[in-house]
Amino acid sequence: MALKRVLRNLDYQILVTVALIVALGLAVMSTTQPGGHYYMVHQAVWVAVGVVGFLIMLSMNYEALPRLSYYLYGLMIFLLLWVLVKGTSVLGGERWINLGPFQLQPSEVAKVVIILTLAHHLTLKQGQLKRARDLLPFFAHVGVPMLLIFKQPDLGTAMVFAGILFGMLIMAGAPLPTLLGIYGGGAALVILDIVLHLRYGVPIPLHDYQLQRLLVFLNPYAYYQSSGYQIVEAMITLGSGGLTGAGIQAYHGVLLSFLPSNQTDFIFAVVGRDLGFLGAGLLLLLYFYLLIRGLRVAVLARDFYGSMLAAGVVSFFAFHVLVNAAMAVALLPVVGVPLPFVSYGGSAMLANFLALGLLLNVYAHRRKISF
Repeated sequence: MALKRVLRNLDYQILVTVALIVALGLAVMSTTQPGGHYYMVHQAVWVAVGVVGFLIMLSMNYEALPRLSYYLYGLMIFLLLWVLVKGTSVLGGERWINLGPFQLQPSEVAKVVIILTLAHHLTLKQGQLKRARDLLPFFAHVGVPMLLIFKQPDLGTAMVFAGILFGMLIMAGAPLPTLLGIYGGGAALVILDIVLHLRYGVPIPLHDYQLQRLLVFLNPYAYYQSSGYQIVEAMITLGSGGLTGAGIQAYHGVLLSFLPSNQTDFIFAVVGRDLGFLGAGLLLLLYFYLLIRGLRVAVLARDFYGSMLAAGVVSFFAFHVLVNAAMAVALLPVVGVPLPFVSYGGSAMLANFLALGLLLNVYAHRRKISF
């Protein structure tokens, strides 16, 4: 009964927007590989699993979640440690836990957990974010799981955590100049470390392929035969769609056979190939509208905690969309960040729907639920 009452108070514009994004993603999924319908069907199964997670998250009263924060944070750390010790290796990364019929990537679900726990932490310190040292506990809060994820190694997901932290701190009232100073200082240190490593061999906490990805996007054509290959092929694929695209049909063959990870990291290039500039632009507009509605939820939330939850979800989606689309056009390095509700992957899809359920939960409880 409680779920039925909540359903009457949802932001259905958000639901329709997400439904359109999911439908578009399923449509282009069938064109990514030979026998692409296999991927489309598997993706549809994970969408169904995600909807179940969405409904479970929606059925809770988000105001009861803070009491679970410490347990959830501890479970997240345990699973991330378990991955490092007993995780399944795929493409050189220890990122998955084998659960029999499927594999779970804890770092994806951890994105939702960090939103839940960080929102509670920020609520406890509401109005106390005036100086740089006031922000240190929150950087530590996010830094611990970030380091464990970075160790897998998974640079992209670690960066997502930094993006979520930035967005939530801004919404919580942290001074923007202070935050920009901290993030800018961190970026400067990373650049300095890379320069020293290249010139003098100073140790750097990056694998060779990660370092190459950070550097190659500056001039991918110069490294087309090696680490620049993916970026160049992504741009070729994206541009091949022209204004209206080649259309959603069976696997096109020659062009996509040259683009690795076209159903995951570079799915945006496939959207551009199938639907052209207009279709890719429409997808970005749908995401933009989703983010705007999400910010509206943060503003309308009945309490500070709900506002923080909504801000975390918006930051999560915004960072993913920005980085994934930018990777396809060589504006950012390839760091393995999936496109929400579109990229192939069960754990990511589940995390997307859990975050969506959290966002709409806040909206549904923005006022006393009508009976």
